[in-house]
Amino acid sequence: MSGHDHDHPHDHDHSELSDIELRVRALETLLTEKGYVDPPALDVLIETYETKIGPKNGARVVARAWTDPAYRERLLSDATAAIAEFGFTGRQGEHMVAVENTPEIHNMVVCTLCSCYPWTVLGLPPVWYKSAPYRSRAVRDPRGVLDEFGVSLPDGKEIRVWDSTAEVRYLVIPERPEGTEGWSEEKLVELVTRNSMIGTGLALSPSELESAA
Repeated sequence: MSGHDHDHPHDHDHSELSDIELRVRALETLLTEKGYVDPPALDVLIETYETKIGPKNGARVVARAWTDPAYRERLLSDATAAIAEFGFTGRQGEHMVAVENTPEIHNMVVCTLCSCYPWTVLGLPPVWYKSAPYRSRAVRDPRGVLDEFGVSLPDGKEIRVWDSTAEVRYLVIPERPEGTEGWSEEKLVELVTRNSMIGTGLALSPSELESAA
């Protein structure tokens, strides 16, 4: 395994919940008690932004990299600038690095000290990404963690774990699925999942996409 050094100071709290998260939780509790918020409806809304709306930015970046070799090279050499070509900029996405999965290498992202995450390209971070078990085990036993996500890799495939920091955040470019030759960029976007851009999943195959439709 290899990855980014995580000895840099972070610009936010390293505790399980940051100050803003504690405030949001308190506000949610208050609004729920007053009957202004329906928790199940809120959960559905958050899940939608976590898994569907938010990651579409990153999926567009990946699909472009799959179809445009020149863009792929720009993305790998300067991900921040290449992603900004789509207009995806802002806090949590200032310093991006793209790492590419290949038949020989599988990349996986974690933030071992807190929950640094590229909001501008992946939307809201999933709850499990911020959990202590994932943050510790992803480095110690990445293959075991991937198994739990349903990702079984060949024994000889190298797994590289990249440690996000407040200074650098990562985007995984998953391998392009077989059977997608000639697909449009718009259609390829539908194959790119949030987890595949974190490295805890793979891009959908055409048959999986059809089953999910």
